[in-house]
Amino acid sequence: MKTPEESAVDQAEWDRVKTRLKQEFGESAFKSWVTPITAATFRNGEVELAVPTRFMRDWIATHYGERIRALWNGENPSVRKVTLKVEAARNAAMAGTAAREKPPSHKAIAPSPRTASARATAPSHGFPSSNATASLSPDLSAALDPRYVFGNFVVGKSNEFAYAAAKRVADSVQVSFNPLFLYGGVGLGKTHLMHAIAWEIRHRDPSRKVIYLSAEKFMYSFVRALRNQDMVSFKEQFRSVDVLMIDDVQFISGKDSTQEEFFHTFNALVDQGRQIVLSADKSPSNLEEIGDRLRSRLSSGLVADLHPTTFELRLGILDTKSEQFGALVPQKVKEFLAHKITSNVRELEGALTRLVAHAQLVGGALTLETAQDLLQDLLRAHDRRLTMDEIQKRVAEHFKIRMSDMSSARRSRVVARPRQVAMYLSKQLTSRSLPEIGRAFGGRDHTTVMHAVRKVEELVKLDTAFAEDVELLTRMLES
Repeated sequence: MKTPEESAVDQAEWDRVKTRLKQEFGESAFKSWVTPITAATFRNGEVELAVPTRFMRDWIATHYGERIRALWNGENPSVRKVTLKVEAARNAAMAGTAAREKPPSHKAIAPSPRTASARATAPSHGFPSSNATASLSPDLSAALDPRYVFGNFVVGKSNEFAYAAAKRVADSVQVSFNPLFLYGGVGLGKTHLMHAIAWEIRHRDPSRKVIYLSAEKFMYSFVRALRNQDMVSFKEQFRSVDVLMIDDVQFISGKDSTQEEFFHTFNALVDQGRQIVLSADKSPSNLEEIGDRLRSRLSSGLVADLHPTTFELRLGILDTKSEQFGALVPQKVKEFLAHKITSNVRELEGALTRLVAHAQLVGGALTLETAQDLLQDLLRAHDRRLTMDEIQKRVAEHFKIRMSDMSSARRSRVVARPRQVAMYLSKQLTSRSLPEIGRAFGGRDHTTVMHAVRKVEELVKLDTAFAEDVELLTRMLES
């Protein structure tokens, strides 16, 4: 029975919080971790949420607890704390209590001591506790994600310059580059580096005042100050910081009044020797509807871009995330994901999260078939028309040979075998005739293609490792 001070959670508020979580963390993570949560009660400033298992309670508390609290506080300032409880009835209804709580088989996911050390890479300042009871007072600065620290950022050729610049800014007491402007496409690591800089500065010197927020929130704060005739307080808030970090600067494009105020704030901070860090989806010169004065200011410091990820970098990211999960994910599964999800690191991590969660909650081995089945919606979004050129590129990349070797006269096994595999897959996965396939491989005769197909079919039956390579390539190309 509910006590007088206890009431039901406002469902509209919870729905809005969930919408923001979905926008911030992506469809995959949302389905895996937020959808199973049900709002329970609100009592004395504390929201209590229900989840089906202890595993989900601990995971959500560690990775999303503080963000849920911050978003809910934005919707309802009286919400000061969010806790999670395991609701046995809901657990049984979803899949059976015993099945969900039993330890997974070693073929699926095995807990590892490395999980604790991976979590420990984050600075201790301001982190939510594992039971999500830590309560931070509402602040102008947005909440920082505890996962986004330098120790968890996987560095490759496509992002090493941006990473080095971010580290320099975070480690330096004196201003190194002003501003540091990071830009790149969605899911390439801009926000991760922004959060990492803020965590590192706060860890090194907690007395430094760091404000991190989105350009959208900066604009809303400015509009609210205008409406309330409180511009003095607004200016004092932003011009008294040691480090100002604004994400997604492209949002203020076309908003002249906000740009004007941002320009003056920018100048005031630079004149005082304060650090500014900005991010956007485009370089300053390519931002549309930005005034020339502001564009010049944005370009005056160090501009660092994050390029699309390489296969090796994506594989490294999956390796790191698997270690953080304490999960034994088969190499073939990670290679499959790294080949199929190429444009967005958040989607890549979300796909791995979904697979790990499925293995933890339902059990069963993580195989290529499982990955293909569970990630149908995500893989479908990355589908494109299959061509022989695509097959050649994928096979060459997999066997680490040059693309030109597919059409060359070289006959050494290290080149000939991958070429035969590519011919075999071209025959299996496209509607091209044997003569057409032969012409695509350096003008070879159709009988050469027939021989390659027969040879691959024989080797698949005799060599297990070779068969696994062919299966992996087939799934990557056809799914």
